[in-house]
Amino acid sequence: MTYTRALTALEHRFGSQLSRAQADRLAHGRDEGGHTPMAPDAILNAHSTEDVADAVRICALDRMPVIAFGAGTSLEGQVCATHGGLCIDLSAMNRIITLNETDQDVRVEPGVTRQALNAYLRDKGLFFPVDPGSECTLGGMAATRASGTNAVRYGTMREQVLSLQVVTASGEVVETGTRARKSAAGLDLTHLFIGSEGTLGIITGLSLRLHGIPEKLAAGVCRFPDLKSATDTVMSTIQMGLPVSRIELLDELSVRAVNTHTGTQHLEAPTLFLEFGGTASGVDEQIATFTDLALACGGAHIEFANNQEDINRMWHARHQLYYATRAMAPGKQVVTTDVCVPISRLGDCMLETRADVEASPIIATMLGHVGDGNFHTIMLADPESDTEMSAMARLNERMVRRALDMGGTCTGEHGIGLGKRTFLEWEKGPAVALMRHIKTALDPHGIMNPGKMLPD
Repeated sequence: MTYTRALTALEHRFGSQLSRAQADRLAHGRDEGGHTPMAPDAILNAHSTEDVADAVRICALDRMPVIAFGAGTSLEGQVCATHGGLCIDLSAMNRIITLNETDQDVRVEPGVTRQALNAYLRDKGLFFPVDPGSECTLGGMAATRASGTNAVRYGTMREQVLSLQVVTASGEVVETGTRARKSAAGLDLTHLFIGSEGTLGIITGLSLRLHGIPEKLAAGVCRFPDLKSATDTVMSTIQMGLPVSRIELLDELSVRAVNTHTGTQHLEAPTLFLEFGGTASGVDEQIATFTDLALACGGAHIEFANNQEDINRMWHARHQLYYATRAMAPGKQVVTTDVCVPISRLGDCMLETRADVEASPIIATMLGHVGDGNFHTIMLADPESDTEMSAMARLNERMVRRALDMGGTCTGEHGIGLGKRTFLEWEKGPAVALMRHIKTALDPHGIMNPGKMLPD
């Protein structure tokens, strides 16, 4: 479908801010997942909430789809333009507007990245905890309800957002909340938009909670003879109430891939990467308790570091896994998927998934944000091989079915996008119809990121 009238009006309103160049369109029609790129008709480089609101109003008149774009780091095709339309790039809206140090909150535009915010906060004794492991924008992180390595202690994006400024499908600008830490005033609109993946509106401002930087940080690694020993240690750690800030599990193949890719020499065994933060004496006690728990479950080669450079080096290795896995078989398609289960079923789910992988022609590494029962499988398949592509699809489906049967969810943090719409229906059943009613009420003409989240 062509949108001649809307495109002409957009060009008249925005001039050089609007691009219809083929290279720009292709770059904005794909993310870091394995989905087929789908280019929009035009790109708007937005500089303000007014720009976004004006653009949405113009598009609404011609029923032209609107897709928000931050850093393009999503994994389930959230930014693919399934029906063409206008992609609104929010990356230039990158101002940190107001810092309230006493109240530990901050107001930002959606294009601010988590790294940029933490660099700004470093000398204030504060930090923003959500760490998905890539250079994401905060608007995109709210839109996809992002999570990451710190979720076990600090929670996900859902717990960090106090209020959002949102441009609705009609071009109206609304504020969903206040800076107050709690409210009983009406429907919880803030959390309605968090995780909606741009299907209900476009986020143009965020008020976020901040946290104090702990007096001491200590990061460590612990190796295990098998995945079960590692997940048993995780369960014991959580049940003991140890305030672990991060606890990540890499399987043996993952460690091997990272060693090959980065030149590190980690022992190639299932490995927990973890971090404690707090007072100096508190952290020392936590390390001692964890060490006892790990040894009792078969853990060995336990090492902790207090020096920030050593800590950064440890976490750098963990964050390289996606690229390390991709380097194992250059040219193969990479699909990263995730599920989340109650922590008591984590070991079973990971072990059964690993057995499935080993019985297939697919190469796959596994890692988990195991403190909250969430794990990922990074799969490699030859896009020219029907056998491998079919096997990869079956693996994904079996992993999701297994997680749902164990009382879990089809995605802990990647979201639904294009890739998991069928799985959402498996998980939510009749509740999907309720979601569709909400979508229709807020976006009656279906222009906000159409084709995403809800099953066709």
